[in-house]
Amino acid sequence: MRSDDHESFQRRIDETLADDVAVREEESLREHLQSCTQCQEYLAASTRVIASLGGFSFDVDPALQGKVCAAISLRAQQLESWQPSRRRIAWICMTALLLSAAGSFIDLQFGGLIASVLDMQRTQMRHGLVTFWILPSFCFLLLFPLLPLLSHRKERVL
Repeated sequence: MRSDDHESFQRRIDETLADDVAVREEESLREHLQSCTQCQEYLAASTRVIASLGGFSFDVDPALQGKVCAAISLRAQQLESWQPSRRRIAWICMTALLLSAAGSFIDLQFGGLIASVLDMQRTQMRHGLVTFWILPSFCFLLLFPLLPLLSHRKERVL
């Protein structure tokens, strides 16, 4: 029998053990298991694994479990209620604007020098600066004020 067929039947065995298989497929699996020792061994090994996993048990202190649940709930509430302040957003926007201005200043003052060191034409240098410095800075400048609005919109949709 081809290995693809064995993989198919092994997948069916996994689905059967998870109680997620149709009756017709289960019947064909039983017929196959009667004649295939490789799949019989796979079923036996899978059954042993599931049985051994069921044997694990842990005694948990109910007070500790309550503390953990309370800590998780508190952290979830903190994360839900956290919103960037307008002041922080303003600082981020100003930083993005300053980075854009710094990139423009560097281009104006040192663009020719940098282009000659890198053996590039000044226009190539300017295109690279616009592509990799100024446009990303402006994107951040526009993105950060929109993030709180988009996060509130997502919460309303859900």
